[in-house]
Amino acid sequence: MAADVTAGVLSTWPADPRKRTPAEWDQVRASIPGGEHLPSSLIKGRTRQVVTFAKVNGRLPVDVFELEGVPRIGRMLLLAACDRQQATIERSDTDAGRALLRLQLPLRPDPRGYRDWTWVACPIRLPSTVPAAAVLHLPTLRLTDGTLRADLAYTHPVPKAARTGHTVAVGVDWGLNTLLSAGALRLHDSGRITALGAGGQFRAAGILAKQHRLRRLSERLQAKADHYQRLIGVDERHHLVGKHAVIRDEIRHVSARRQNLNDALAWAAARWTVDQAIAARATVIYLEDLRSMEARGMGHSLNTRLSQQVRGKIVDRMRHLAAEAGVAVVTVAARNTSKHCPRCLTPLRHCKAPDRPTTPGWKWAICPNQSCRWQGDRDHGAWRRIAARGLTHQAKTVTDKTTGAMMIRTVVDELEANAVVTPSTSNASRTDRSKTGPTRHEPPRPAPRRRRAPSPTRPHGQAGKRPEGHAPTDRRLPRAAHRHQDVTTISTPTAGHRPRGAALGAGFHLHAHATPPRWETIPETEPDSGSPS
Repeated sequence: MAADVTAGVLSTWPADPRKRTPAEWDQVRASIPGGEHLPSSLIKGRTRQVVTFAKVNGRLPVDVFELEGVPRIGRMLLLAACDRQQATIERSDTDAGRALLRLQLPLRPDPRGYRDWTWVACPIRLPSTVPAAAVLHLPTLRLTDGTLRADLAYTHPVPKAARTGHTVAVGVDWGLNTLLSAGALRLHDSGRITALGAGGQFRAAGILAKQHRLRRLSERLQAKADHYQRLIGVDERHHLVGKHAVIRDEIRHVSARRQNLNDALAWAAARWTVDQAIAARATVIYLEDLRSMEARGMGHSLNTRLSQQVRGKIVDRMRHLAAEAGVAVVTVAARNTSKHCPRCLTPLRHCKAPDRPTTPGWKWAICPNQSCRWQGDRDHGAWRRIAARGLTHQAKTVTDKTTGAMMIRTVVDELEANAVVTPSTSNASRTDRSKTGPTRHEPPRPAPRRRRAPSPTRPHGQAGKRPEGHAPTDRRLPRAAHRHQDVTTISTPTAGHRPRGAALGAGFHLHAHATPPRWETIPETEPDSGSPS
């Protein structure tokens, strides 16, 4: 596919690569096999890659092999091509979590006969995800950081995912900080579509922020390495050669961290989505077509974050996990999923928050149709639109011949008119509980400042427990009991927060609410004093 797209872009190179005319778009799509269904983002990405190559070399590349570099592949041993005379794998009869891999390895670098080979047994511990009745296949052996790892493939029967005939579907919408928003819809026999619950969200703001920091660190290291390479030139005895090697090692280390973080996030998000489908007893998951999504017009930094999310990995893991449960995963065209109301298809009006309807924003959506007046989170409205579009366009689902992925490529206006989510009967009969005035707050019952019961007495003249009260003012408390405590406290994001009462520094209230730590001056007369570093 990459070779066909590259050849089509080069054969119909536009006059202005930054903006093609409609005629040039028709030419490039006609020159690519299946180009009429190809998203424009793929063609634009390949065009930008060719432009970068032309700036460096002063000419256009010949084909994709000149455009892209040589792929780097780690050392591995593919045992799938071996027969039983060279390698075998058997599962343990007593322990289903163990397997034995036997293979023939040479005894010398240049084996000349059968005597130069010997059988080697390699015990393998299977993960808990491998079913006990699964059939094991010969693995691929990889050497990673001095450890031999086996990529083991196995097969076991699973229910076949259906292409059509779905009545309960889960819709998935992509976001930035809220990575996934999903919920279930039901298609009734009458053609009416209703929502099953309010849906849920998979938030990964912390992980995505860490990923963004690692990306920026990698960019800075790469810029420094390129600068050192320009200074070194061809001089192998330059004094910056050692520093350049250290930076290259650090770049590989950061890249490995980013890859591990992306893998963990992809598996977690995919597992969460499939669990939502299993809990709702859905037979299909509809999600936006990733290839039709472009990041533009939001600034350089935000565009990069949107483009480098792990959406592709999440979809691959989602298809793998959903296949085990017999759930189909179908991509749907993402046109106007966040723009139109899920109940009446009226263009929505977006604002910053429900209590700030006049402030411009994008998070909260309000339907201006007076007969509908639906409002909700923008992402929640989008997953309803995606699931409803998938249920009404089931007959338009096609299967890609090369990848086997199911997708809905086009949107039919007649079917789209029926992709509306009607409120359920219970919600329609519910009384209106909209807020029309200020909320009345009942004054809380004041808690006693001291215990009503006397403190218990102890034998042999020992003092009892002191009743709870204010912090003493006649003597100096330990440093850790003051308002500006040590770094072990939990800071609150609210600016200007001031704890009151016992939280100021007495007893077990030390870590209830703490302001950001600020260092205080300690008199030098106290023992073990000093300023923290």
